[in-house]
Amino acid sequence: MKKIFTAALSLLMIFFLTACGDTASNSAQKNSAATSDTASKPAPPPKKTIIVYYSRTGDNYEVGNIAKGNTHIAADIIAENVDADMFEIKPVEPYPFDYRECTEVAKSEQDANARPAYVGKVENFDQYDTVYLCYPIWWSDLPMIVYTFLEQNNFNGKTVIPLCTSASEVFIGKEDIENHAKGSKVLEGLGIRGKDCQYEQDKVRNMIQTWLKKVNA
Repeated sequence: MKKIFTAALSLLMIFFLTACGDTASNSAQKNSAATSDTASKPAPPPKKTIIVYYSRTGDNYEVGNIAKGNTHIAADIIAENVDADMFEIKPVEPYPFDYRECTEVAKSEQDANARPAYVGKVENFDQYDTVYLCYPIWWSDLPMIVYTFLEQNNFNGKTVIPLCTSASEVFIGKEDIENHAKGSKVLEGLGIRGKDCQYEQDKVRNMIQTWLKKVNA
């Protein structure tokens, strides 16, 4: 009787150890498969930023004949503080050199709700998560050529951070950008006095750096 009990106990122990071994083996196989699946998944692409700007040279309000536009100067200051690519919106048909003539063309484009063409395009625009959009204010609105850019590119899921230059430090354009850059999230914008970009660049730099901190850029 004792021998039968001992034999049964031995068989039970063998069964128990075998079951544990199978469980451990299955667990190891599952862990290995999970590790393999994780390793096979590609890493998400790095987030990228681009600064897109339209700026006008030539005869400008309050600053005369300039070789580098007010908005261009502001866009370059952003680039000093943010790791980003840059794209300039250049009109296919240049605006008149003379300030007054330019305002007349700008008004006629606005009245016609025109979409002036620009040179080139942003390659692989889909790769950018954040877009700094810099533009002057013409007739209390964005230049029509900026709307061309907003409508010809897919902004769905992107964050747009706008900056404008004008005769004052008032920001204009958030709702206009939201309406034309469909699917984007538009953050708090910054308005800069255009002439300060020419004559008060330290002041402008401080304004932009403070603003960038506010928008967590």
